[in-house]
Amino acid sequence: MTMRVLLVEDEPLIAMMLEDFLEALDKGHAGTADCVAAALPMVAAGGIDAAILDVNLRSGEKSFPIADALAARGIPFVFATGGGGEEIAPEHRDRPRLSKPFTMDGVDQALAQLG
Repeated sequence: MTMRVLLVEDEPLIAMMLEDFLEALDKGHAGTADCVAAALPMVAAGGIDAAILDVNLRSGEKSFPIADALAARGIPFVFATGGGGEEIAPEHRDRPRLSKPFTMDGVDQALAQLG
């Protein structure tokens, strides 16, 4: 069974690149959201096996409400960040991270950590 991955990324070109990586890695794509308001209904709808969350979204929004919703459902996720992790909320600092700039190998390794 293919892992269905939700992407939360506010930069359209980066989102498209990640979608291409998922396809090349034979991972399913459960959808892409660019903000918390778009992602939360997708999480609630189900059909997601894992997620890649950009920490910093548009207008200074953080993806932590999405992380909380995924954690409450037992859905594993990785944070995508260009920082060192200090910007991640303390309750989520133990989650795997995907460092920017993204590579296909990096995405593959990050998703492999999720089981």
